Amino acid sequence: MASSVADSSPAAVTERRISWLTLLIGLITALLVALFRDRLWGVGLAIGAALAWLNFRWLRRGLDALVLASTAQAAKEKPVVPLLSYFAMVFRYGLIALAVYVIFVYLRVPLVSMVVGLCALGAATIVASVYEILHPAD
Repeated sequence: MASSVADSSPAAVTERRISWLTLLIGLITALLVALFRDRLWGVGLAIGAALAWLNFRWLRRGLDALVLASTAQAAKEKPVVPLLSYFAMVFRYGLIALAVYVIFVYLRVPLVSMVVGLCALGAATIVASVYEILHPAD
C-alpha cells in the first residue's frame, strides 16, 4: 500500500484508531468473559468483534470508492453511482448475517454474544471520539 499525504490526515488517523480499537476492545472483552464467565460467550464476543472490524473495513473501502466516483464525475450535472456499490453494500450485510447464522447453528455460540461483539465497533468509535475531543489535532 503506497503512503500518501491523505494517509496522515486526521481523518485517516482516526479511521485507523477505530479499526484497531474495535479489535482491541472486542478481544479484551472476549478474553475476560471467557476467563471469568463462559467460554462460548467469549468466543461469540470475539467473533462479533472480528465481524465488526471486517464490516468497518468494507464500509471504509466502499465509501472511498464512492468518493472517487463522485470526484471523477464532478463536472456532470447528474452523477451516477456505480451499481456495484449498491451490490457491495447489500452483500456486506448479507455475508455478515450468513456468518453469524452458520456460527450460531453449527458451533452453538450464543447469538446474543455475537451481536454484543458487533457492538465493539460502536464502543471503539466512542473511545476514538473522546480521544479526539481530549487531544484535538492542530
